[in-house]
Amino acid sequence: MEKSISFNIDRGGTFTDIVAFMPYQPYYMVEKLLSVDPDNYRDAPREGIRRIIEKVSKQKSSPSEPVDTKLIKSIRMGTTVGTNALLERKGEKVLLVTSKGFRDLLEIGNQSRPKIFELNIKKPDLIYHQVVEIDERVQFLSTLPLTDQHDKDLNIDEKGLKKGITGDYIRVLQVPKKEEVCKQLQECYNRGLRSVAIVLVHSYTFNDHELMVGQWAKDIGFTHVSLSHEIMPMIKVVNRGLTTCVDAYLTPLIQQYIDNFLAGFDGGIREHVDVSFMMSDGGLCPVDSFRGFRSILSGPAGGVVGYSLTTFNQQTKQPIIGFDMGGTSTDVSRFSGTYDHVFEAEISGLTIQSPQLDIQTVAAGGGSRLFFKSGLFLVGPESVGAHPGPVCYKKGGSLAITDANLLLGRLIPDFFPKIFGPSQNEALDLQLTLSKFEQLTSEINAFQRDQGMEEMTVDQVAYGFIRVANESMCRPIRNITESKGYDCSQHVLACFGGAGGQHACAIAQNLGMPKVFIHKFSGILSAYGLGLANLVIDKQEPCSTIYEESNREEWNRKLKNLSEVACKELLDKGYSQEQLVVEQFLNLRFSGTDTSMMIQTPPDQDYQRVFKENYQREYGFVILGRDLLIDDIRVRVLAQGAKLESISIPKRLDSDKPLKPIKTDQKCYFSQGGRQDTSVYLLSDCLGGDVIKGPAIIIDQITTIVVEPQCSAEVIAESGSIEITIGSGQGKTVDTTLNPITLSVFSHRFMSIAEQMGKTLQRTSISTNIKERLDFSCALFGPDGGLVSNAPHLPVHLGSMQEAVKFQIHHLGNDWKEGEVILSNHPQAGGSHLPDLTVITPVYHQGKVVFYVASRGHHADIGGITPGSMPPFSKNISEEGAAIFSCKIVKGSQFQEQTIREIFQKSRNLSDNISDLKAQIAANQKGITLMEELIRHYSMDVVHAYMYHVQNNAELAVRDMLCELSIQNGLNPRDTLVSRDYMDDGSPIELRLTIDREKKEAIFDWTGTGVQVFGNTNAPPSVTMSAIIYCLRCLVKREIPLNQGCLNPITVIIPPGSLLNPSKEAAVVGGNVLTSQRVTDVILAAFGAAANSQGCMNNLTFGNEKLGYYETIAGGTGAGPGFNGFSGVQCHMTNTRITDVEIMEKRYPVMVREFSIRKNSGGKGKYYGGDGVVREIEFFEPFTVSILSERRSYHPNGLAGGEQAQCGLNLVIRNDQSIINISSKNSIDLINGERIRILTPGGGGFGSK
Repeated sequence: MEKSISFNIDRGGTFTDIVAFMPYQPYYMVEKLLSVDPDNYRDAPREGIRRIIEKVSKQKSSPSEPVDTKLIKSIRMGTTVGTNALLERKGEKVLLVTSKGFRDLLEIGNQSRPKIFELNIKKPDLIYHQVVEIDERVQFLSTLPLTDQHDKDLNIDEKGLKKGITGDYIRVLQVPKKEEVCKQLQECYNRGLRSVAIVLVHSYTFNDHELMVGQWAKDIGFTHVSLSHEIMPMIKVVNRGLTTCVDAYLTPLIQQYIDNFLAGFDGGIREHVDVSFMMSDGGLCPVDSFRGFRSILSGPAGGVVGYSLTTFNQQTKQPIIGFDMGGTSTDVSRFSGTYDHVFEAEISGLTIQSPQLDIQTVAAGGGSRLFFKSGLFLVGPESVGAHPGPVCYKKGGSLAITDANLLLGRLIPDFFPKIFGPSQNEALDLQLTLSKFEQLTSEINAFQRDQGMEEMTVDQVAYGFIRVANESMCRPIRNITESKGYDCSQHVLACFGGAGGQHACAIAQNLGMPKVFIHKFSGILSAYGLGLANLVIDKQEPCSTIYEESNREEWNRKLKNLSEVACKELLDKGYSQEQLVVEQFLNLRFSGTDTSMMIQTPPDQDYQRVFKENYQREYGFVILGRDLLIDDIRVRVLAQGAKLESISIPKRLDSDKPLKPIKTDQKCYFSQGGRQDTSVYLLSDCLGGDVIKGPAIIIDQITTIVVEPQCSAEVIAESGSIEITIGSGQGKTVDTTLNPITLSVFSHRFMSIAEQMGKTLQRTSISTNIKERLDFSCALFGPDGGLVSNAPHLPVHLGSMQEAVKFQIHHLGNDWKEGEVILSNHPQAGGSHLPDLTVITPVYHQGKVVFYVASRGHHADIGGITPGSMPPFSKNISEEGAAIFSCKIVKGSQFQEQTIREIFQKSRNLSDNISDLKAQIAANQKGITLMEELIRHYSMDVVHAYMYHVQNNAELAVRDMLCELSIQNGLNPRDTLVSRDYMDDGSPIELRLTIDREKKEAIFDWTGTGVQVFGNTNAPPSVTMSAIIYCLRCLVKREIPLNQGCLNPITVIIPPGSLLNPSKEAAVVGGNVLTSQRVTDVILAAFGAAANSQGCMNNLTFGNEKLGYYETIAGGTGAGPGFNGFSGVQCHMTNTRITDVEIMEKRYPVMVREFSIRKNSGGKGKYYGGDGVVREIEFFEPFTVSILSERRSYHPNGLAGGEQAQCGLNLVIRNDQSIINISSKNSIDLINGERIRILTPGGGGFGSK
């Protein structure tokens, strides 16, 4: 028996699952414990091992003594220790060392905010505690015409040049000075810091300086040093830097956890037991190589390996969707024969740049809390966690999905582990759950009565939450399939995780999937998958090379060298060459784009063919006439060891007794028939070939499976697993009468459709503005043009898009035929500014329009007097580019390309305009397809009814908010508030806001606003409507469908000829990006909700005859009641991202000298306003540089006694070091060596100090 037991452990956030295999009866054993139970044990994995050894050896052992390892062959673990530490910010104190000018670069990140409707912006806390800027810098020479042949004739060092790992050339401008840097490091060491992350600009290709500083840190005594080029040698300093900080933050903690874990065993654990940990990429690594940045998905990765190797059929090759429903969240993934890896993923607000399985997570699990607010059933995102847990855990918790399943009879306490209650030995408490649901049902029915709606039973309420949870879990499945060009219904659903079996049939029915596969060990599949995984070495190098035959020998040589290094690491660990499998990859992208694909070496070595095939499938097109670039080479070496053998079960023979349920009268609630007798079967009683027809419940010691009516489950003899064939039953028929449960479901579906439109647009577009900066919006509209739902894209588009749809409905009337798509951008036709092109598609049914879909995208150039179509000095709309009231760009289902070419003949990038317009049409078509599916499912009448129901629900939320704010602010039943601010030219923007508490209505009267200006800060009415709907949604402070209903209680008065309602000839390019921000500030100040934010988007463009660039720059946000403003972030009407420093310097002959937070630029007060930023760019070629900005004369105001923030400032630094203030709006020609320095405004303070 010695060295015979293999332990596979999944330490999750709620439960720890241990499955142990042994070559003798009982062959395997399972243990399930709470992950955190300090009253009963210190470490769940160790305790689980101890208990199993105790059972196998039949010898009692003390939990406080080291575990005897003589029976242990191996321990494989997937753990959420790193993930939890990151979520809870409980890692090691980290010192960040970075290049001068970038102390705040990782804090600013891509400058976007995570939730666009939260005035109190919240980002996770920083994971570094101190920053040291060192005087170090290299210049990327993106335009230097050097080749390998030139190297032989050049003394590179004499020219001040160095050749990087990628083959690109850099110029060293400043070498770190040892004495100066060591002094800085020593000071930090003396303060107690021991872990350091070193992140220098362009170190992915030139790492000399990082190696130098890293060695100095080690010499001083730092115990952990993470170098960014070693962690992930990929371009993008922000993402690489965040990943490096994550490693420095987590690795010491993980090593401490491992040491503590191993200390719980006798000395044999380090000498004779094979201990390994699961990494985020689905491979194992030895215990001494497990690092923080590779640990983030350690837990769920085991499940992906588990279902992929047990469910995927090599003959049919039908792709699989993994559905892992746990206690706090649900993870979904996809497998079609190979693992899908991504190299950038956001975890806890941080972008991690490393190979990781493509796993999408939604905050809906067994522990997700249940809420009822303003007529909506809401599930999560808050979780009750393992402690106190759901109500039924008897620890004082709140109602959760687990409670709903228990109440509905889908969980049976007698067959659930008895690990609850104060002493960890009680069953789930059904009566306590029922009592809490009765209380909630009473609250819901009180609301129903007030609204004149039918009351609900406790069962209906509980099942309603199940339906809403199922719909929320369908959204990431749609994202991982439909957004990448796959048909969701062509997949098998592989269900695992402790809670998944209760929801799998309903999820599959919702998505049209034909089958559900539930492995015998589905409840512990993440643990089981560890036994199937391989030890993996994954190595990567940057490689800036054009994909062409002349370079093939070079990249093959690099792949060979990298493979040999990786193989040696595994050979040194005792593996044989025969056990090693080498996988090689090239990371390819089209020149001028950021979208790369990691392509594994095909049998014919034709990477380009495979890349283009994949690109065509995922994005719908390939880009003609552009070079293919190799960004990185990658090698992944797998060491194949002994695999777990499949545990088969015998088939049921004719001579065997038929399968009988252990219970036939379990009262289980289903949508059809309500409570009904449901047969309960034990999985252990099942034999191969057994068929169980729904409704039924199948029980195992680690999972509960609900077989819905009209579904049937078959037991597979080869594995003892279950395959469920999904019936067509969709539950109770939905009618047009308002039902709060169905309302919540439709809110999810409408939002999901808008999201999928956005994914399609991002996927099929070609321009940087849309594909990478995400300057677009998509939405769904009712037959009257009213907004029904939009994805959370750009606020400045939200209210104005419906104005564009409504304009075309009235403008075209009966002239708008089926098969015609309209293009418009004119401010008088619901446009915002000319670069924002809106594409509108009507959908007909039986000869009449039943709804509309539309997409709006910012095109980089549409003509006009300056490149980028954002001129600082435009006086008439004709100077800003092509202005389109209404153009049929599709007629008779044919794209009118010649018409487009004529309209945009002055565009400087016509091919991108055409491609992006086609992408917008494709996005609209995606919305139509998904809406047609919804109509087939529910009927046209029901979908139409709920289009209006969701609008009415939003209206109700806004009316309630107006009433509540009126009371909170101590207003009279009908009262008027006045708010006024000024543009930099002195033009006033005045709002008289009248709130009628009895009617729950408001009037937004802008009569006091100044007249139209002879400039471009005029804003069409649609922009003001966007600002109003954005502010209303912010003030509601909870998730509601954002649609026309928000505006129903609102009357808007905007006098013609004013700044906010100019003539059709007026220039408006600045109104969208500048005035919109000031209007928002004025509205929020009137409500007393927030002080002024930066009031600007800081639009910077530069260009010459060869190239052009456009960006908007972050600033500070205003403080408000109970919260400080946020620094260095996009605010209010925009949320576009900024280009990474390394990408920018590689593509353009410029250098970002500084990008930092402008300290103390926010207004003081009881709550401080956020600070603006400093952005300084040096040019190495002649460029025309233009700035379009505001708040350079008038300060962002504080509120309620808070102080003003600092104004912005735009400076040019000449080569003679003279400094020129170029004011808020200007264009200037700069030459080699000259710089622009932009200091953006802060946000106002709130309250007196």
